Amino acid sequence: MIRIAVFSDIHANLPALRAVLGDIEKRHINLCYCLGDLVDFAPWGNEVIELFKEKQIPCLLGNHDERIAFDYPIYPLPHHDELETANRILAIDYSKRVITPENKQWLAQLPFQLELAFKLGGHLKRILLVHASPRNNDEYIHESYSAAALLEMLGDRKIDALLMGHTHQSYIKQSEVLFVNCGSVGRSKEPDRKATYCVITISEAGIQPELIKVDYPVDYVAGEIYASSIPDFYADFLVQKYSVTP
Repeated sequence: MIRIAVFSDIHANLPALRAVLGDIEKRHINLCYCLGDLVDFAPWGNEVIELFKEKQIPCLLGNHDERIAFDYPIYPLPHHDELETANRILAIDYSKRVITPENKQWLAQLPFQLELAFKLGGHLKRILLVHASPRNNDEYIHESYSAAALLEMLGDRKIDALLMGHTHQSYIKQSEVLFVNCGSVGRSKEPDRKATYCVITISEAGIQPELIKVDYPVDYVAGEIYASSIPDFYADFLVQKYSVTP
């Protein structure tokens, strides 16, 4: 039996990341992977990247990481209103200014996808890790997608499980392939705002997922955002002064 932890979307929230890594350590997990989006929306972008370097956690290139690494332009998203669009531009510009050249270079070398293969008792289990979807690093794969649509998205790719993030909303769908959205560590859009990640148990019998929710000092993180040059919008969200569109 092998147990792996998979998490995503830290968004520069170092206290949330430390809480999740601490929980993973307590569970004696064999392997740990991140699906990307280390930066934007909280003050600890460089510190989060440095922690990944220190612990050598395998990580994918999220869409936010990609924008910071390669200085891509910021385009409005169709599901954001004018207020969120304006604040998003300010927050990403902040990251472009403060993330060090060395850390931008580190982000730039991250892969878009990882395919893991585990052999147990003659049975090979393949798990595909992506940030958003196998097709696009910006595509939102919500829980409302049917199993048929999810399978069509994979095309001819032969895998047993697909793990993704990007939407900041966790879910599990079981069909011919196991589909898991791991949620978000640092900017969950779920009502409890807790740091969320997934533990996958792989055995000869199959692959079993479990979504884990971890408490972290949300009020402290919000206070540090208020004290920074990042728009208050992102602190207000964490303390649930309002919600945002999924």
